[in-house]
Amino acid sequence: MIPYGRQDITQRDIDAVVETLQSSFLTQGPKVPEFEKNICSYVGSQHAVAFNSATSALHASCISLGLSENDIFWTSPISFVASANCGLYCGANVDFVDVDPVTNNMCPNALERKLRKAKYAGKLPKVVIVVHLSGMPCDMKSIHTLSIEYKFKIIEDASHAIGSELNQQKTGSCIYSDIAIFSFHPVKIITTAEGGMAVTNNHKIYEDLSILRTHGITRDINQMSQAPDGPWYYEQKILGFNYRMTDLQAALGITQLSRIGDLLKKRRMIKKQYDNELSNLPVSLPHDSSNATSALHLYIIRLKLDEINSTHLEVFMELRSKGIGVNLHYIPIYRQPYFKRFNFDLNDFVNSEQYYKEAISIPMFPSMDEAQQDEVINSITSIIGS
Repeated sequence: MIPYGRQDITQRDIDAVVETLQSSFLTQGPKVPEFEKNICSYVGSQHAVAFNSATSALHASCISLGLSENDIFWTSPISFVASANCGLYCGANVDFVDVDPVTNNMCPNALERKLRKAKYAGKLPKVVIVVHLSGMPCDMKSIHTLSIEYKFKIIEDASHAIGSELNQQKTGSCIYSDIAIFSFHPVKIITTAEGGMAVTNNHKIYEDLSILRTHGITRDINQMSQAPDGPWYYEQKILGFNYRMTDLQAALGITQLSRIGDLLKKRRMIKKQYDNELSNLPVSLPHDSSNATSALHLYIIRLKLDEINSTHLEVFMELRSKGIGVNLHYIPIYRQPYFKRFNFDLNDFVNSEQYYKEAISIPMFPSMDEAQQDEVINSITSIIGS
């Protein structure tokens, strides 16, 4: 089975982890701050805080922006459930903004319409969590303009998007947002096995995130309520969490980040071949933008079902039967059994519903060879080609 995605691990990655295993620090040592510093340099942010997952980074980010019980937050329904769960953990109320039918990202026009209605009803969101699906940045400039008018904070769920660019600025520079979040899960652009990172240009947010990931504890004398009793002294200032990344993970992240350019180049080569070979088939290919560059975490096609003599499910299952490990990213979050308690109306998400009926993620990973890609292309062509 050719997987839809997989990690790319070199001997240098392995050596870096082994070196850390043989050092004095396995958990909290010099590698985590080194990795944070390298991420800042790469994306152009002022601060970075490493976490044990993107989900925990999202949760801490919601808290740092003051999201709490009975507040409202909005996100995209076409995302992994973590994009919504993070705000629910804070006791806030979730709602969704329909996606653009071309980009599959949150639609700025739909967002503006929803904001107008929410303002009239007195139910504006405190935070909007924008998702860069498959690594293609959203129209952040438009969303940022709306945030100024309607006074909401912005978190970029950039779990798919490290290495992407918008208006020649890397995602994570936080020009149009308060915080951006990266994921380092094995199938993402770079990996730390499990792990995440929050980046920001706001020093107060940085301090809050730093203490939230470590049980709410500080050893910084400037943040203490009294003079230390001794060099052992620390204070728990707030109720925090054990959301820390280990030095083992960070060591892997450092070497992975050092070759992100090559990893992205390989993904672009695979995309180019897919674009060339699939362009004449009854599918819509991933959107290209004149002012944005995708990190290409996923290659999502959308079936033109009115031109195909098979259903969405039939195409999906036939590809699987041929050893092509296709997937679907994602089931609209509001369709999940847990979210049905909120009584969302499917008619409010016409584009998201259409996306769900048509989307298939086909294999895309840096170590994918020419024979594997040909097998994917030939399989798709044999099933839906004329």
